[in-house]
Amino acid sequence: MGNKETGDTELNALLQHMSPELISGEYVFLCFEGALYGDYPELQPIAAFREREGLTLVVPKRHADDASHTYESVFRCITLQVHSSLEAVGLTAAFATQLTRYGISANVIAGFYHDHIFVGEDDALEAMTALRELSGSA
Repeated sequence: MGNKETGDTELNALLQHMSPELISGEYVFLCFEGALYGDYPELQPIAAFREREGLTLVVPKRHADDASHTYESVFRCITLQVHSSLEAVGLTAAFATQLTRYGISANVIAGFYHDHIFVGEDDALEAMTALRELSGSA
């Protein structure tokens, strides 16, 4: 596979080795208008993104519940264990297309090493099936 520091860029290899893993726990997306990075540490966010409308945090559902925050949906996280480059072309399109075939919505966050796919909690097992099918056909 590719460089251990920058990750692989060859699509077929990425698909063959993506090794989706369903992470334990449930997650929710919250948005806080006017918040800054580092705010709400008690929620123990696993991801944050600053938008014009506010700071989006992805947090464990139990922490949002403990703090009485409201949210729209509950998600499970599937992490692709392959080390993909941030410059790889086609991986997101390939798994998004596959999940679309199954009627599954996906919210994707790319970390430095891996892609993390958030799917509705009721779709998690079917999403794993879809991703394994994609990986096996590459």
